[in-house]
Amino acid sequence: MKLKVKGIEFSYSSRRILNNVDLKLKEGEILSLIGPNGSGKTTLLKCINRILKPQYGVMMLNGEDIQKMTRKNIAKNIGYVPQTEKNTFPTTVFDTILMGRKPHTNNWGPKEKDLEIVSEIIETLNIEDLSMKKTNELSGGQRQKVMIGRALAQEAEVLILDEPTSNLDLKHQLEVLQLINKQKEKGTSAIMAIHDLNQAKRFSDKLIMLKNGEIHSAGDPTILNRRNIREVYGVKVNINKNNGHEWIYPVESI
Repeated sequence: MKLKVKGIEFSYSSRRILNNVDLKLKEGEILSLIGPNGSGKTTLLKCINRILKPQYGVMMLNGEDIQKMTRKNIAKNIGYVPQTEKNTFPTTVFDTILMGRKPHTNNWGPKEKDLEIVSEIIETLNIEDLSMKKTNELSGGQRQKVMIGRALAQEAEVLILDEPTSNLDLKHQLEVLQLINKQKEKGTSAIMAIHDLNQAKRFSDKLIMLKNGEIHSAGDPTILNRRNIREVYGVKVNINKNNGHEWIYPVESI
């Protein structure tokens, strides 16, 4: 088991955000967290990456307690893409992605291999024309791709992505999700919070539906059925099939 989370509980003051949350992630799996705003998705991701410290529970990565790992070791093993990058410094796109190599160096002096990895990522993300631009000059969608590139540069075993397609148009949403899916071929696992149920259904091996900080349902994409969606989101949906794929669309609020 690549990642195991057991009994995670987290509160802000007296307000419970997560209550007894479990998850398991195998090598090369994509797990999506879905649920309405405020259901605890971002908080759970931040706990796993040790940005936040849960009051209770255990988080194990390859059998090692995440809460006892050094920050450098966490950065080697977990690549994190936040929903929004609050502090955007005037560094170039190339140098920003190169920061993802820092956990693999003893001092801040990138080697030829590091530069090659960054160049390959930039090409993969199709942002060669942005490589020398300052990140604070980019659009929100462009910055999001750069943050994903920085996480990929870490060559981490687990990617944690909080709304990785936010601020992206349809074309770039698809490109990013396909890119995340392609990392499975390298044995990389991923946990992502995502709002689009159809994309979650298409690109996930497993899903967890959160409601009020608790797991409502967990399993393969078949858990995205009418009943569960109604109970979690308070919305009536229809599910149709087209070319072998099921598509979810909302009908009315309950």
